[in-house]
Amino acid sequence: MFEFDWRSRQPIYEQLIDKMKEMIVRELWQPHDQLPSVRMMAKQLMVNPNTIQKAYRELERDGWIYSIPGKGSFVAPRSKEPNIEAIAAVREQFVRLVKEARFLGVTDEQLWRWIIEGER
Repeated sequence: MFEFDWRSRQPIYEQLIDKMKEMIVRELWQPHDQLPSVRMMAKQLMVNPNTIQKAYRELERDGWIYSIPGKGSFVAPRSKEPNIEAIAAVREQFVRLVKEARFLGVTDEQLWRWIIEGER
């Protein structure tokens, strides 16, 4: 299902969040699709259920998923209105990463290739 970089400094739950967001953005998971249960996902990924629960909580807090008690967690439908706060947060992260890439010597051409790669 997902592969983790066990040597990464990024915690597993954050890696899981990123991978789940990617599944939603790429529309591999559609709005209202039911997600695997915490227990099932933990067993499949061989990680602690608390790790899965933490990722689900953060995704729900940020509006990517929603939960129905006794039923499970589901992919949230996309809002027709732009989420100004979320867009501002993404912009802030993007600018920080571009500055870091520039410091490391990344060229304009490389940055554009990465942007195009992100659209696929």
